[in-house]
Amino acid sequence: MPPGSEELINHIYDRFNARDIEAILEHMHPDVHWPNGWEGGYVNGHGEVREYWTRQWKEIDPKVDPVKIKINTSGTIQVTVHQVAKDLVGKLLSDGYVEHVYTIKDGLIAGMEIGQAAG
Repeated sequence: MPPGSEELINHIYDRFNARDIEAILEHMHPDVHWPNGWEGGYVNGHGEVREYWTRQWKEIDPKVDPVKIKINTSGTIQVTVHQVAKDLVGKLLSDGYVEHVYTIKDGLIAGMEIGQAAG
């Protein structure tokens, strides 16, 4: 695993769970291509990512924790995450595991894809 990869991934999830958008955007390419896992489709660039997360956090309370990080032969970073989403009063909406696959460009996160976690 390239030096700093695991630290970067853990930092990103820690900052997501703390709702610190700006600390995450520092590590994203300006033209980042990001999945809108809540509403569907994708958002592009820092502004759209910021708007998406701000909108999402007004409706639901997601918590995402990495449980396994590996570098694929393609150079992407594959992260198995435990994802729990609740509504704003604490009612459980979902609890499960998914795969997040990151693409890095110029040392920054250029994109992410969401997939099914391996059984």
